[in-house]
Amino acid sequence: METEKGLFFVYLRERGKAIACLCLFTGIFAGTFLLYRVPWQAAAYPAALCLGLGVLLLLRDYRRFRRVHEAYRRLEQLPELTREQLPQGKSQMERDCAALLEKQLEDMARLQTASADRFTTQTDYFSAWAHQIKTPIAAMGLKLQNEDSPLARGLRGDLNRIAQYVEMAMTYLRLDAETGDYVLKTQELDPIIRGAVRRFAGEFIDRKLRLENVELRLQETGQMVLTDEKWLSFVLEQLLSNALKYTPGGEISIFWQEPDTLVIRDTGIGIAPEDLPRIFEKGFTGYNGRSDKKASGIGLYLCKRVCDRLGHGISIASAPGEGTTVFLKLGRDKIGIE
Repeated sequence: METEKGLFFVYLRERGKAIACLCLFTGIFAGTFLLYRVPWQAAAYPAALCLGLGVLLLLRDYRRFRRVHEAYRRLEQLPELTREQLPQGKSQMERDCAALLEKQLEDMARLQTASADRFTTQTDYFSAWAHQIKTPIAAMGLKLQNEDSPLARGLRGDLNRIAQYVEMAMTYLRLDAETGDYVLKTQELDPIIRGAVRRFAGEFIDRKLRLENVELRLQETGQMVLTDEKWLSFVLEQLLSNALKYTPGGEISIFWQEPDTLVIRDTGIGIAPEDLPRIFEKGFTGYNGRSDKKASGIGLYLCKRVCDRLGHGISIASAPGEGTTVFLKLGRDKIGIE
């Protein structure tokens, strides 16, 4: 913020020519009197009067200059600018500036409307596509439900992953929508966890049959949390999917850590230290993702976005060869829903 003194010097620089002209004309006025041998007292009086009047006019102009400057600085602090908030200029230059700003506001409003329309159209299209593709996925799942061959188990796992990718795409679209379907209420945490685990029951069984046993240790939490069941389920499913993907054999534990944290820990391959600071970035797959060649780099990014919207915290600790631990802080922090 500029100081009063600094602003005054800016004004003097901008009005330098006018001030120089005032001093010049005052000097000419006084000099003319002296050339005609008028006593210097008689010449100094009108010269001082003109100079004083000029200074008063400059001070009045400076006050108006400062008001306009402060008005524009206040506009900079506003989160959104409207036509009604533009300062009303008195000079032609100020009116021209206000007209230019008004035109820019109108252009920005048109661009925002067009962008919102395009986003709505894309969201509607992908939503329709996602709902349509869910039908054949569900139909194939029903056909494979009573099959217990290695091929059928593999196909069920593939279908489950396809359904996850579809859900990720829908979540990505919903997060950027202006209105989200969030239903926040206090509810039991354990049924939400069991629902997420049930989604991967087939994969746990298939791993066991392939002698790649991954043991699940699930402890009842007995906790009530303020959350949205659907969105929290999405986060848990993504975290469990990652734990299964990168734990070729070992253990996955889910337990409660006081005072307000749900912990998901695996004994998998872990995450490289240089990758940890970037794991929540969109599109970042890291060393594990590049080796696996199946990672999208979207899962953890979406988890972070959802947790921010719900007011939950998420953090990850990991070391190569020692596994990964995810901390979901489910306390009642600030809700990030707009």
